[in-house]
Amino acid sequence: MTCHVTGQRDSTMGLTSALGSVLFVLGLSGICTGFVQENCTNYKLQFERIYSVPGDMAMLNSTLVSPDVFNFTTVPYNITWYDSKTGQEMSNQTGRILVKEETLWFLNVTLDDNGEYVTIVRTPFRCYRQATKLIVDSLTGECGRPRKVDQTLMNGVADTLSCPLKDYMSKLDSYNISSSIKWYKGCEHIVDGTGKYSYRDMTTLMIQRVEPQNNGSYTCTLTFTLGGITGSVSETIDARIREVYSLVPQVREPASEIIKAEIGSSFSKRCLVFVPGVGKPFVSILWIARDKFIRNTQPSDRVYTSQTSFNIQDVPDKGAWLERLLIISELREEDFHINYTCRSYSSRGHPEGYFTLLPADLDGKLYDAYVAYPQRCAVGFSKEVETFALHTLPQVLEKACGYKLFIAGRDCLPGHAVVDSVEENIQASRRLLLVYTASTFTSKRHTSSTSSNNNNHLSKNSNNNENSESKTDDSSSSMSFNGSDEVYQDTRQQLECMAAMHRALVEGSLKVVLVELEEITPAQLALFPESVRHLRKKQGAVCWWKYLRMRQRRGSGIRRREDEGKGGQDTQLPPSHSLSSRFWKEMRYYMPVRGKRVIYPEKTALLNL
Repeated sequence: MTCHVTGQRDSTMGLTSALGSVLFVLGLSGICTGFVQENCTNYKLQFERIYSVPGDMAMLNSTLVSPDVFNFTTVPYNITWYDSKTGQEMSNQTGRILVKEETLWFLNVTLDDNGEYVTIVRTPFRCYRQATKLIVDSLTGECGRPRKVDQTLMNGVADTLSCPLKDYMSKLDSYNISSSIKWYKGCEHIVDGTGKYSYRDMTTLMIQRVEPQNNGSYTCTLTFTLGGITGSVSETIDARIREVYSLVPQVREPASEIIKAEIGSSFSKRCLVFVPGVGKPFVSILWIARDKFIRNTQPSDRVYTSQTSFNIQDVPDKGAWLERLLIISELREEDFHINYTCRSYSSRGHPEGYFTLLPADLDGKLYDAYVAYPQRCAVGFSKEVETFALHTLPQVLEKACGYKLFIAGRDCLPGHAVVDSVEENIQASRRLLLVYTASTFTSKRHTSSTSSNNNNHLSKNSNNNENSESKTDDSSSSMSFNGSDEVYQDTRQQLECMAAMHRALVEGSLKVVLVELEEITPAQLALFPESVRHLRKKQGAVCWWKYLRMRQRRGSGIRRREDEGKGGQDTQLPPSHSLSSRFWKEMRYYMPVRGKRVIYPEKTALLNL
C-alpha cells in the first residue's frame, strides 16, 4: 500500500529538523496497520448524517481541514479515510469508491455501504480523528426518496422550493465538473417554463401563485460524471401549503428624513412596518445607532425602545402593522448629527429606514431662509439663476455668514410631495428669498415681443426703471392671491409665490426678500403678478444687477474706498462674493439677526472656489 503526503511546506516551520522528519515518517508508516492504536485528538461523530439509497452517488466530507483545527495553509498534512467496520484504509475502486483528500465519494451506493467512516488527518507532530455516518435506506417503490425534507409554500402567492443539494454542486464546481438538475412532482418530470413552474436557478424551483393542489412530494435530481462514472443524487421535499404567510416587510417610518429637536428635551420616534400577508408574521424590529443595536427597553435608561406592538388589518390590504418606539428621555449633544436606523428582520429580507437627528433653533424654525427660484424646465429658468441660487448664495450666506438655507434644488427629499415640501419648509423658515429675472413670471398677457426681451444676460445694462414703478397699479385692495389671472408652468414656482405673498401681505407672518438678478423694464414689470409688484414697490428689491453694473463701471482693478477702510479683509474673496459689497450688506440686513460670526482665513478661502 502506498501512502501519499499532501499539503504545503513552509521553511519557517522547522520541518527540516531530523526529529520532525523521523516522527512524520513513523506516523505515515503507522497508517498501514490501521487506526485503532493511534492516540489522535478525537472530534467524534459528525452531527450531520448522510442519507442515500442504493444506486445513487453519495459524498462524505471531513471538516478536519479547517483553521479551527490546525493551520492547514502552512502545516503539511495527510488525509486518510478508513472503514470503521474493518479498520482498513479506503482506496479508489473503479466504479465504486473515489477518495479526493477530505472528500470520500461512493459512486454507486449499496446497502452494504451503510456505516461509519473515519477520517484521520496527520501532521508532523499531531493527528486528528473524526467519524462520518452514511445511512443507506432501502427503496420503497414509490417515487422520490424515503427520507424527505420539510418545506412550506405560502398559499396565494409566488413561492419557491430549494433543492438541498447545494453542497454537492459547490464541490463539483470546485472540481470544474458540470452538472444538470431536474425537478419532479411525484413521478412526473417538471419541464422548466411549463405551467406555473420555472427553474429560477440550479437550486430553486419557482411556483407562480401557489394553490392547495401544489402540496406533495417534489424531488430534485442532480446528474454528473465523476471518476469515469455518470451518476446522480436526489433529495425529496415534502411541500406543505401554509395559509399563514408573510411577504417582504415595508418600513413606512422613518423615511430617510431629517428631524430637528432641542437639546435637553425628550424625544421619541416610531418605527412603523407593514408586512403584507396573512396571520402573524415572524418579523423582528430593531433600532440601530452608530452601528450598534439599541437593546435597552427599560425607562430607567436614557435611551431605550418600547416593546413591539402588533396589529392585523384586512383592508385595504391584508397584512400586519408592527410598531416600535425609540425613546430618548433627555437629548444630549452626542445624540445629534447621527443616523438612527430601524431595521426589520425576516426570512424575506431586511429592509430599513432611517432619520437624522439635528439640533433645532430655539424659535422652532429650521432655516434662516427659504430660497425660491425658477427650477429646471420652469418658466424663467436659466443657468445663471441656478448658479446664483445653488452656489453663490450658499457660498456667502451659509459658509461665510453661518446662515442655514433651504434650497429646493438641493434639499428636497426624494419622493416628497411638492405641496407638502413647499408648505412645510416655508413654514420652517424665517425668511423667503424670491430670486427672479425678467422672464421668471409670465401671464396670459405675454407677447412674443416681451418674451424676447426676457432673455437678457444677468449682467446686462439697460435704462434705469426705478421711476416706472409709480406707473403701475399699486392698489392693495384689488390684489388677488388665488392666482386666477396668472399662469404658472411649474407647480413648485406657483406654490412658492402664492404661499410667500399670502404670508407676507395677508398674514404678515413671513418676510419676503426680493432678489432681482437683472434689470426689469416697465413693460416686463407690468406682466409680474400684482402681489409681487406691490411688494416690490412697498419694500424694494435687492438688486444683483446694480452691483454687477457698478463693478463694470469701476473696473475690476479699482478698489472701493469702503473696501480700503476695511483694511483689505475681503481681498481673498472673489469680487462678486465680497462681504463688504453693498449687495451682500443689503442681503445681510434683510436676513435674521444672528450672533457675531468670526470669519477665519481658511473658511473665507472656500469662497474662492
